[in-house]
Amino acid sequence: MIEKKDVPVASNKKNLFKALFNFDVKTYTMILALVSIWIIFSVATNGDFLTSRNLSNLFRQMSITGILSIGMVFIIITGHIDLSAGSLMGLLGGIVAILNVWFKFDGVVAMGITLLAGLGIGLFNGWLVAYKKIPAFIVTLGGLLVFRGILVGMTKGTTVASLGPEIKFLGNAYLIDGIGIALGILAIGAIVYNSLNGRNLRTQYGLSITPMPVEVVKIIFAAVLIGLFVLVLNSYQGLPVPVLILAILAVIFSYILTRTVFGRRVYAIGGNGEAAKLCGINVPKMTLTLFAMHGLLVAIAGILLTSRLNAASVAAGQNAEMDAIAACVIGGASLAGGVGSVGGAIVGALVMSSLDNGMSMLNIETFWQYIVKGCILVIAVWFDIATKNKK
Repeated sequence: MIEKKDVPVASNKKNLFKALFNFDVKTYTMILALVSIWIIFSVATNGDFLTSRNLSNLFRQMSITGILSIGMVFIIITGHIDLSAGSLMGLLGGIVAILNVWFKFDGVVAMGITLLAGLGIGLFNGWLVAYKKIPAFIVTLGGLLVFRGILVGMTKGTTVASLGPEIKFLGNAYLIDGIGIALGILAIGAIVYNSLNGRNLRTQYGLSITPMPVEVVKIIFAAVLIGLFVLVLNSYQGLPVPVLILAILAVIFSYILTRTVFGRRVYAIGGNGEAAKLCGINVPKMTLTLFAMHGLLVAIAGILLTSRLNAASVAAGQNAEMDAIAACVIGGASLAGGVGSVGGAIVGALVMSSLDNGMSMLNIETFWQYIVKGCILVIAVWFDIATKNKK
């Protein structure tokens, strides 16, 4: 008779430790990079970087890059690229300002027309890529020049200001403390529900699950981060409206990408387009839909940018597409397609915005800022290729 041996306690602790820290290397690298950037800038600015006022401004600025990155990550996952996002954002911001300031359209109506314009331009780009088989690189490279030219022509090279109160509200308003706290509690509740529901589903289908102590630690960690986030923002003026808009869009599109058939098809197209076709996925229709969705998100970002500046100018959105692409790559997306996440893209956007904010506080010359951001983009792509080759 074979005696049943007890599992050593040390072995159980080792398994828990492994489960707790068994994350992707890219996740570690991204978080470590963000923390390092914040520490360096905090020391260099004598603590001014981590003040509640600067962090509030940082998150408000990051929300625009974050919204661009949400649409961009869908495009990148499918193996495409959009080089026109910055110019299109500037153009759409110019459209909402011209409608509101020059033609005296109501702010809500002007924003509605701008959203429809973004959707229409996205559809047109998607039609060229999906049905006319023009590479997205060429379509959007042409768009980069065309949209910037239209913006300069429409505004005649002048700045269009000042906007109506409805538009200014979106980019500059703050929510009262109570709303921020309520939203924080709601977010924590959603995390707990999502975690428990995920465990139940995996148990139901006989899949492996994370040990409960590890799950509890993850929930507590997320709750602490949300609590600190709300506390920092409330200690200044409250939760900025652009940050709330980014959070809502992030939740919606993260759900679409990870929990729906549409999201699985996006990954399938990026992983192997030909195999996706053989599986019955209408790849051209999906591509058209993704570019239309991206155009809508660019319109939202353009409205927020114009709202925050209370003006539209010919320089608005310049090089913003590079920040969005870099944010996606830093956040774990692969330019080869098939890999990426909304959460990673937003964290990548926070990294890029932190660099902009910190270097501006240190009065670092513009050419150095371009050099640093360009080097980070190259390093991120190199790291992606290196980890793939290792696998």
